[in-house]
Amino acid sequence: MDPLIIAFLGIIGMFVLIALHFPIGIAMAIAGFVGIMAMLGPEPAFRSFATLPTQVLTTQELGAIPMFLLMGSFAAAAGLSTDLYRLFHAFVGHYRGGLAAATIGGCGGFGAVCGSSLATASTFMRIAMPEMIDRGYRPSLAAGCIAAGGTLGILIPPSNLMLLYGVLTEQFVIALFTAAVVPGLICLVIYFITISLYVRISPQAGPAGERMRWPERRRVILDCWGVVTLAGVVSGGIYGGYFTILEAAAVGCIFSLAFTYFRGRLNWNVLRKVLAETAATTGLIYIIIFGATIFTVFISLTQMPDTLVRAIQAANVPSGMVIFLLLVMYIILGSIFETVAAMIITLPVVFPLVVGLGFDPIWWGIINIMVIEIGQTTPPIGIIPFVLHGMRPDIPLKTIFTGIIPFFFADLTRLGIIAVFPVLALWLPDRLGMLLN
Repeated sequence: MDPLIIAFLGIIGMFVLIALHFPIGIAMAIAGFVGIMAMLGPEPAFRSFATLPTQVLTTQELGAIPMFLLMGSFAAAAGLSTDLYRLFHAFVGHYRGGLAAATIGGCGGFGAVCGSSLATASTFMRIAMPEMIDRGYRPSLAAGCIAAGGTLGILIPPSNLMLLYGVLTEQFVIALFTAAVVPGLICLVIYFITISLYVRISPQAGPAGERMRWPERRRVILDCWGVVTLAGVVSGGIYGGYFTILEAAAVGCIFSLAFTYFRGRLNWNVLRKVLAETAATTGLIYIIIFGATIFTVFISLTQMPDTLVRAIQAANVPSGMVIFLLLVMYIILGSIFETVAAMIITLPVVFPLVVGLGFDPIWWGIINIMVIEIGQTTPPIGIIPFVLHGMRPDIPLKTIFTGIIPFFFADLTRLGIIAVFPVLALWLPDRLGMLLN
């Protein structure tokens, strides 16, 4: 049978298994195993099934994932997210829409110590939503800014999804982290502009609060030293070349654990909860990675990505049109699948295709993560709005999606900016490379 036909059958089989409610990692592993067996026979297939997961487990950078997850869980338990929100609230809460801007800023800062969109959104749903509702904010604006700010968790480094992309595509992870800095700042600025326009058009949606006096602000600043220290040590250690990714994750774990302990919030129940959450999420991610690795080997054997590149070149399809279609696909996938799954099930085919068309793999990594995070909030089936509704059933889904719409167009704007001007993502990694050399 033609290898290309086998590849298509393998992809269809994988989606059929997912539709039958097989875990995504298991579905990919089965499809990859059967595909390798069809291509090479039973013995190579069993050998791949045995050796590939072992190779994944021995990848050093991948060991940072459970530690970053643990760091984020301890940071949340220590109340560092609340500190960040109070810091932004102290300086912008007295403006119209100020609490919404404080929520966005807090989400961005917490994303730097958490790395998870769902965790960031759910954390600020508990912290920021009651504050905004009590101060007369329109529920749609409040929910919309929390959902949009939550997506910053996977863009602001260090990001577990970015780490996965780097490991699976063999890209320099620190270059990816560095490339995300400017797009992350652009995202924050565009969100702030969106909120400003929102409350200008509808002033009652985000009324101004009372101005906090400077003595109170100084107390808030002093109270926030913990989260600033944690983010500074982890990010500064990575970018300064003092830590590897794995070492930074370990140091971050120690610091966040210490903050939880010295704030009197560490007890056996908290410790069990944090460890259980981290273990469950790590196990889920690793199973997906195992399956993706086997499926990637199968797709490589069929040479499907090379065939697609040659077909596109022969048909003279503009490469920009290919990227546009991929972005549309990812917005749809991101609204259906969890972020890790949305990236990994497509990576074996899409990454070689994009690189084969001459695009930079670091730039595509940032674009890929941005477009998947947009899918997480895309009406009408984005996963984050459903999580927020589950936490606050009194706020209708229609209200949440209504609030997301302005931020959705803001997301499309910054995606277009980074897509049209790749230098915004690549300039900082290039400078870092020059300094290291």
